[in-house]
Amino acid sequence: MPRGGKRGHKGRGKQFSNPEEIDRQMKAQREMEANEGAERESESGSEEESSSDDEQPKRKGVEGIIEIENPNRVSQKSKKVSEIDVSAPKELSRREREEIEKQQAKERYMKLHLEGKTEQARADLARLAIIKKQREDAAKKRDELRKEKAEETKSKR
Repeated sequence: MPRGGKRGHKGRGKQFSNPEEIDRQMKAQREMEANEGAERESESGSEEESSSDDEQPKRKGVEGIIEIENPNRVSQKSKKVSEIDVSAPKELSRREREEIEKQQAKERYMKLHLEGKTEQARADLARLAIIKKQREDAAKKRDELRKEKAEETKSKR
Protein backbone atom coordinates (compact mmCIF):
# COMPACT_ATOMS: atom_id res chain seq x y z
CA MET A 1 0.00 0.00 0.00
CA PRO A 2 1.36 3.39 -0.95
CA ARG A 3 1.99 5.85 1.83
CA GLY A 4 1.06 9.50 2.04
CA GLY A 5 -0.92 9.74 -1.18
CA LYS A 6 1.90 8.59 -3.48
CA ARG A 7 0.64 6.20 -6.07
CA GLY A 8 2.50 4.07 -8.52
CA HIS A 9 2.32 4.38 -12.28
CA LYS A 10 0.63 1.04 -12.83
CA GLY A 11 -2.90 2.19 -12.02
CA ARG A 12 -3.07 4.94 -14.63
CA GLY A 13 -5.63 4.80 -17.39
CA LYS A 14 -4.43 4.07 -20.92
CA GLN A 15 -5.23 6.39 -23.79
CA PHE A 16 -5.78 4.91 -27.24
CA SER A 17 -5.79 6.88 -30.47
CA ASN A 18 -8.82 6.38 -32.65
CA PRO A 19 -8.22 5.17 -36.24
CA GLU A 20 -9.38 8.44 -37.81
CA GLU A 21 -6.75 10.39 -35.86
CA ILE A 22 -3.99 7.98 -36.98
CA ASP A 23 -5.07 8.21 -40.65
CA ARG A 24 -5.10 12.02 -40.46
CA GLN A 25 -1.59 12.13 -38.95
CA MET A 26 -0.21 9.73 -41.57
CA LYS A 27 -1.70 11.77 -44.45
CA ALA A 28 -0.19 14.96 -43.05
CA GLN A 29 3.21 13.27 -42.72
CA ARG A 30 3.08 11.99 -46.33
CA GLU A 31 2.19 15.46 -47.59
CA MET A 32 5.11 16.98 -45.71
CA GLU A 33 7.51 14.38 -47.14
CA ALA A 34 6.18 14.98 -50.66
CA ASN A 35 6.62 18.75 -50.24
CA GLU A 36 10.17 18.30 -48.95
CA GLY A 37 11.01 15.97 -51.86
CA ALA A 38 9.74 18.50 -54.39
CA GLU A 39 11.70 21.31 -52.71
CA ARG A 40 14.88 19.25 -52.69
CA GLU A 41 14.53 18.42 -56.38
CA SER A 42 14.11 22.10 -57.29
CA GLU A 43 17.02 23.07 -55.02
CA SER A 44 19.31 20.35 -56.36
CA GLY A 45 18.72 21.52 -59.92
CA SER A 46 19.81 25.06 -59.11
CA GLU A 47 22.61 24.04 -56.73
CA GLU A 48 24.22 21.51 -59.04
CA GLU A 49 26.70 24.10 -60.19
CA SER A 50 27.62 25.23 -56.66
CA SER A 51 29.67 23.06 -54.32
CA SER A 52 27.77 20.72 -52.04
CA ASP A 53 30.41 20.82 -49.29
CA ASP A 54 28.59 23.64 -47.50
CA GLU A 55 25.35 21.65 -47.33
CA GLN A 56 24.36 20.96 -43.72
CA PRO A 57 21.90 18.29 -42.60
CA LYS A 58 18.48 19.32 -41.30
CA ARG A 59 18.71 20.11 -37.63
CA LYS A 60 16.36 18.61 -35.10
CA GLY A 61 14.72 20.29 -32.14
CA VAL A 62 16.43 23.33 -30.68
CA GLU A 63 19.55 22.95 -32.84
CA GLY A 64 17.90 24.91 -35.66
CA ILE A 65 17.16 27.85 -33.40
CA ILE A 66 20.33 28.05 -31.31
CA GLU A 67 23.75 27.95 -32.97
CA ILE A 68 25.89 25.58 -30.94
CA GLU A 69 29.52 24.92 -31.82
CA ASN A 70 30.80 21.69 -30.33
CA PRO A 71 34.60 21.62 -30.60
CA ASN A 72 34.66 17.85 -30.04
CA ARG A 73 32.26 17.06 -32.87
CA VAL A 74 33.93 15.70 -35.97
CA SER A 75 31.93 16.28 -39.09
CA GLN A 76 32.29 13.54 -41.68
CA LYS A 77 32.87 15.00 -45.10
CA SER A 78 32.57 12.60 -47.99
CA LYS A 79 35.32 12.74 -50.59
CA LYS A 80 34.99 12.13 -54.26
CA VAL A 81 36.84 9.18 -55.75
CA SER A 82 38.95 11.53 -57.86
CA GLU A 83 40.09 13.44 -54.74
CA ILE A 84 41.36 10.39 -52.88
CA ASP A 85 45.12 9.96 -53.13
CA VAL A 86 45.91 6.24 -52.98
CA SER A 87 49.67 6.69 -53.17
CA ALA A 88 49.77 8.87 -50.02
CA PRO A 89 51.09 7.04 -46.96
CA LYS A 90 48.43 6.02 -44.48
CA GLU A 91 48.75 7.68 -41.08
CA LEU A 92 49.35 5.04 -38.43
CA SER A 93 47.71 4.99 -35.05
CA ARG A 94 49.83 5.36 -31.93
CA ARG A 95 49.68 1.65 -31.16
CA GLU A 96 50.64 0.64 -34.70
CA ARG A 97 53.51 3.14 -34.73
CA GLU A 98 54.78 1.91 -31.35
CA GLU A 99 54.55 -1.71 -32.52
CA ILE A 100 56.64 -0.96 -35.61
CA GLU A 101 59.21 0.95 -33.56
CA LYS A 102 59.40 -1.95 -31.10
CA GLN A 103 60.04 -4.45 -33.92
CA GLN A 104 62.72 -2.24 -35.47
CA ALA A 105 64.45 -1.82 -32.10
CA LYS A 106 64.39 -5.58 -31.58
CA GLU A 107 65.90 -6.17 -35.03
CA ARG A 108 68.67 -3.61 -34.36
CA TYR A 109 69.44 -5.26 -31.01
CA MET A 110 69.58 -8.74 -32.55
CA LYS A 111 71.92 -7.48 -35.30
CA LEU A 112 74.26 -5.94 -32.72
CA HIS A 113 73.95 -9.05 -30.55
CA LEU A 114 75.00 -11.31 -33.41
CA GLU A 115 77.97 -9.04 -34.09
CA GLY A 116 78.93 -9.30 -30.40
CA LYS A 117 78.63 -5.58 -29.69
CA THR A 118 76.08 -5.69 -26.85
CA GLU A 119 76.84 -6.22 -23.17
CA GLN A 120 74.78 -9.39 -23.09
CA ALA A 121 76.61 -10.77 -26.14
CA ARG A 122 79.99 -10.04 -24.54
CA ALA A 123 78.91 -11.76 -21.33
CA ASP A 124 77.64 -14.76 -23.31
CA LEU A 125 80.89 -15.03 -25.28
CA ALA A 126 82.96 -14.81 -22.08
CA ARG A 127 80.85 -17.51 -20.45
CA LEU A 128 81.18 -19.72 -23.54
CA ALA A 129 84.96 -19.24 -23.54
CA ILE A 130 85.15 -20.31 -19.88
CA ILE A 131 83.00 -23.40 -20.53
CA LYS A 132 85.06 -24.31 -23.62
CA LYS A 133 88.30 -24.06 -21.61
CA GLN A 134 86.83 -26.20 -18.80
CA ARG A 135 85.77 -28.88 -21.31
CA GLU A 136 89.22 -28.87 -22.95
CA ASP A 137 90.86 -29.27 -19.53
CA ALA A 138 88.46 -32.14 -18.67
CA ALA A 139 89.20 -33.82 -22.02
CA LYS A 140 93.00 -33.56 -21.39
CA LYS A 141 92.54 -35.07 -17.93
CA ARG A 142 90.54 -37.99 -19.34
CA ASP A 143 93.20 -38.61 -22.00
CA GLU A 144 95.94 -38.60 -19.36
CA LEU A 145 93.97 -41.04 -17.16
CA ARG A 146 93.44 -43.39 -20.13
CA LYS A 147 97.13 -43.28 -20.99
CA GLU A 148 98.07 -44.02 -17.36
CA LYS A 149 95.66 -46.97 -17.23
CA ALA A 150 96.94 -48.25 -20.56
CA GLU A 151 100.54 -48.08 -19.29
CA GLU A 152 99.59 -49.83 -16.03
CA THR A 153 97.90 -52.67 -17.88
CA LYS A 154 100.97 -53.06 -20.17
CA SER A 155 103.39 -53.04 -17.23
CA LYS A 156 101.35 -55.72 -15.37
CA ARG A 157 101.57 -58.15 -18.27
